[in-house]
Amino acid sequence: MISMILILNHKGDIMISRQYRDDVSRAAADSFRLQVIAAKETGSQAPVKRIENCSFLYTRHLNMYFVALTRSNVNPALVFEYLFQKIRILKAYLGEEFDENSMRNNMTLIYELMDETMDFGYPQNCAVDVLRLYINLGNIRQQDEPDASQLTSQITGAIDWRREGIRHKKNEVYIDVLESVNLLMSSTGNVLRNEVTAQVQMNTKLTGMPECKFGLNDKLVIEKETNHSRKPGVEIDDCTFHRCVRLGKFDADRTITFIPPDGEFELMRYRVTDNINLPFRIIPAVRELMDQNKVSINLKVIAQFVSSLFATHVVVKIPVPKNTAKTKIKTSFGRAKYEPEQQAIVWRVKRFPGKSECMLGADIDLMPTTRNKAWVKPPINVEFQVPMFTASGVNVRFLRVYDKSGYTTNRWVRYITKAGGYQIRI
Repeated sequence: MISMILILNHKGDIMISRQYRDDVSRAAADSFRLQVIAAKETGSQAPVKRIENCSFLYTRHLNMYFVALTRSNVNPALVFEYLFQKIRILKAYLGEEFDENSMRNNMTLIYELMDETMDFGYPQNCAVDVLRLYINLGNIRQQDEPDASQLTSQITGAIDWRREGIRHKKNEVYIDVLESVNLLMSSTGNVLRNEVTAQVQMNTKLTGMPECKFGLNDKLVIEKETNHSRKPGVEIDDCTFHRCVRLGKFDADRTITFIPPDGEFELMRYRVTDNINLPFRIIPAVRELMDQNKVSINLKVIAQFVSSLFATHVVVKIPVPKNTAKTKIKTSFGRAKYEPEQQAIVWRVKRFPGKSECMLGADIDLMPTTRNKAWVKPPINVEFQVPMFTASGVNVRFLRVYDKSGYTTNRWVRYITKAGGYQIRI
C-alpha cells in the first residue's frame, strides 16, 4: 500500500513527511521536485508519475502538493480518495483556504491526523465528525467530553457517519430519484444503445438514531411476495450503496436497511437496461440537393409521456454542413436558429406538454466548394428534463422509519428524468 505521504510547497521543499513503510526514503522527494514540479508537468500530464520503480500520485491545494509514494501495485482511485479526504479534513481543522503558514503553525495537529487516518500504509478513519471527538485542536473544538465507551464505538467505526443526540423539531425525509436516459438510435430507427443510470438522493432530518427501511419496485422483491395482483417490477442492475446500508441484508433478501446520516447524502445508484420508456421519439428526414447546394431537413418530435406531465429546458441540436451560408427555419412552437459555432440548428422549447408533437422544417443554402466532399452527418443531440417521470419505471414503494420514541415522519418523493447521451443518427 502507501509507503509515504509528502506535502511539498511550490518550490518542492518538504513541509510534512510521514513514512509508513521503509521501502522509500525522503530522497525520493528530490526526484519528484526535479521531474514534476521543476518540469511544470502539473495540469498538463496525468497526476501519476513513475520514477525509479516508485509511483508518485499527487494532487494540489493552492500552491501545495499532496503526494503519495508507493512501490506496490495500489488501486489509484483509493489513493486519490485518501488524498482528497486528507485535504477535506485539513480544511475542517485549518479553514477552507489553509496555506503554507497555517500548515507550519500546526505541525503537531497535522502529524496527529496523519497517524489517525493511516496505519502501515492503509487508510483508516477519515470521518471529520469522529476525528473531532478526540483531536480537538485547530478550528474544531470539542463540544462535550464524550463517554469513553461511546468514543470507542465511534472510533472503531460502528456508526461513524451519524452522531448521538441529534434533535429536530420536525422529522422529515426528502427523496429525489434522478434518472439519466442514454440512447443511441440508428438512422433506420433501430436502437443501438439504451439504458438508464440513476441515483437516489436523500435529505434526512430525523431525531435520534432511527433505522430506515427503503423499498423500490424491484422485480426480485415483488416476485417473492405472494400478492400477484401487483404490477410487475423493474429489473434493477449494478446497485451501489452508501456505506450506511447493510449489505448483508441486501444480499440476503434485497431489502435496503440503514441508519441514515443527518442531512444530504446519496443513498444508492442503479442501472436499468430493459423495458425503458423513452420520453421522446425523434423522426428526422434529411434530403441533400448537392447539385443545387441545398439541404432540406424535416424533424418531428413526439412526447411519449402522459399528458398531465411536461418537459422543461428541451434543446434539440440538429447538425448542418460546415459550409452552411443561410438557413430558413419554421417551427410549430419554440425557437430555433442556426448557431455557426456549434455547426447546428439549435431548437429550444421551454415547456413541452406530454402526448404532443411538434415539427421543424429547415431549408439550408450551402456555399459552393472547390471539392465535392461528402457530408459526414453527426447525430442529433437532445437535452431535456421531465419532472415526476421515470424512464425506467422505478418508483419508491415505501420508506419506513423505526425509532424508540415512535415519532411520526413526513416523507416527500420527487422524480426527475433528464437526458444523458440522447442521440439519433441521421
